Amino acid sequence: MALQLEVSLATEKKEKPDFNKLGFGQIFTDHMFVMDYSEGKGWHDPRIVPYAPLTLDPAAMVFHYGQSVFEGLKAYRTRENNILLFRPDKNMHRMNVSNERIDMPQIDEAFVLEALRELIKIDQDWIPSAPGTSLYIRPFMIATEPYLGVRPSHSYKLVIILSPVGAYYAGGMKPVKIHVESKYVRAVRGGTGNAKTAGNYAASLKAQSEAKVLGYEQVLWLDGVEGKYIEEVGAMNVFFKVKGEIWTPALNGSILDGVTRNSVLQLLRDWGLPVHEKRISMEELQQAHANGELEEAFGTGTAAVISPIGELNWNQHQMFINGQEVGELTMKLYDTLTGIQYGEVEDKFGWTVKVL
Repeated sequence: MALQLEVSLATEKKEKPDFNKLGFGQIFTDHMFVMDYSEGKGWHDPRIVPYAPLTLDPAAMVFHYGQSVFEGLKAYRTRENNILLFRPDKNMHRMNVSNERIDMPQIDEAFVLEALRELIKIDQDWIPSAPGTSLYIRPFMIATEPYLGVRPSHSYKLVIILSPVGAYYAGGMKPVKIHVESKYVRAVRGGTGNAKTAGNYAASLKAQSEAKVLGYEQVLWLDGVEGKYIEEVGAMNVFFKVKGEIWTPALNGSILDGVTRNSVLQLLRDWGLPVHEKRISMEELQQAHANGELEEAFGTGTAAVISPIGELNWNQHQMFINGQEVGELTMKLYDTLTGIQYGEVEDKFGWTVKVL
């Protein structure tokens, strides 16, 4: 039976915030999308309803065994007042990759994407127009069956919520300081590192807190077996420019396949630059830095798009990169990607999807 989307509009609308003073992930729109799954019935009752708390049994399995996945993407308002999504099909597909790993049911990617488009149309007045601002989109799925036993749940809930967010670089782009983690392990091959599941982020929080005490904004994770090969930053994939070539860790089963990472790789190759997806050891990177060959470093992700890295701290050894200034390639990538996202630069790859 084909799913039919039902819509129940809010009778009272929330007061809009000052769109010039938006933070990140603190304000939510008037509506949300919800759909339920039951074993034997499949996905059912897809609906757009007023934003409201969820009611769950205290024994819901998500609370006890952590079956939870999520995604993150954005909607952008152009100067012509159009609304664009950036490669949303990649996010929907990656959600199913995560679902497979956490043993959760697959979603109909096309249907959920169409439901998202309808949700955005309903709450379009929440999309800010100031430079750099956007509407953050958070789809997530949780196990809802009330049962205290270690097995996959027999019921689930898929929800999409929306949040207007401010410009990531409201005060101008500034390189971040990153601590290379040598004590804790985030993921190993065969684990859940390539799934966007809540537990991965919970496992990273302690290291993040300790790095902040040391004065560092984020953590760079190394492989969980030998503790020597670079994997990813807490919320970003990572790239290095060494002697004119671009290095990034190869996807190995414990690294998230980032949508922005994939887009950057396509851009770099389209520009004719030499790109290497490979294993990168910290010793190799430190040697490149000592030789004056490490020219730029940056992270890639939905929130910041491109985040320049100005310092790496590994085993109490500080590596300052490009004079702690934003590199030329880093800036070009940021300008190109954000230009495509906001409809300012030609989208030769067909990445953007028009909602309105």
